[in-house]
Amino acid sequence: MAGVLNFSQPSLFRPLSGSRQIPRTSFSIRATSESSKTPQTPSSSSTTSTQEKPEPTPFAAPPNFKPPEPKRFAVRPDKALDILGAALALFFRFGTGVFVSGYSASFVSKDEIPPDQYTLEIAGFKVKETSKLGPRPEKPIEIYEYESCPFCRKVREIVAVLDLDVLYYPCPRNGPNFRPKVLQMGGKKQFPYMVDPNTGVSMYESDNIIKYLAGKYGDGSVPFMLSLGLLTTLTEGFAMIGRLGKGQSYTPAKLPPKPLEVWAYEGSPFCKVVREVLVELELPHLQRSCARGSPKRQILIEKAKHFQVPYLEDPNTGVQMFESADIVEYLRATYAQ
Repeated sequence: MAGVLNFSQPSLFRPLSGSRQIPRTSFSIRATSESSKTPQTPSSSSTTSTQEKPEPTPFAAPPNFKPPEPKRFAVRPDKALDILGAALALFFRFGTGVFVSGYSASFVSKDEIPPDQYTLEIAGFKVKETSKLGPRPEKPIEIYEYESCPFCRKVREIVAVLDLDVLYYPCPRNGPNFRPKVLQMGGKKQFPYMVDPNTGVSMYESDNIIKYLAGKYGDGSVPFMLSLGLLTTLTEGFAMIGRLGKGQSYTPAKLPPKPLEVWAYEGSPFCKVVREVLVELELPHLQRSCARGSPKRQILIEKAKHFQVPYLEDPNTGVQMFESADIVEYLRATYAQ
């Protein structure tokens, strides 16, 4: 028995201003808990004084913390409205960011796919999913952006479509760390701002970023829903109605020395609520994109013995965990001040 579904992806909004490519500056941004060096004070005595180095802020999981067991397709009752609000985006964006480029699915018998391989099972049959990906970047793309910004959402959707791993530097309003860095690097506090360490290319303007990524790491085509100009912008704005204002403003937090790692994708409402908190706390994070059709779904199964997103790995505390509601609580308990 075989039924085949084919999905193609589209392109979004007109950016905040006319697009131009910015040459990359010479310095890099690192997530670190030390923002300045201790100045040296001349000693009036002949005795050599030992200068003490400031110790990095220690990070540890909350007391008695235990990662929860994953519960597939389960929504915690007190978070039902949050997930419902985040899911509204699927309606307004027609599922953009849910499927990887060139996604194809077909129903096959249970015996055709080994039990240790990722698969979706429906009515006694397994769904074989494939995709067509372009060249893979050697280093993660770096993007400075924030939630509750339609132009940033456009870029996050193409990231999901192209199945790219991205190092996100959150830039919420009043954020003290990465907004000023964007001004230093590009000359403007405008978002999103992309840096490709593989080519040295840096640029503002969401539409230009989308075209660049599609040309460099895809087949050159921009998904339909990302290519509609003003209509794309409007629907991106409507997509955020259910989570209005979330992931927009800075919440005082401790900056960890290492970026967190999150397995997620833009089309998932469960991933959305976690991303909002990562942005509000201004926590740099490497996102392993894994929309439907992504080969990284199998990688996560081999790594965690289970596939479910979001999945968080925190190298600062050693915590690894599923379940969006618990991840949100963990992030706030560990990093919020």
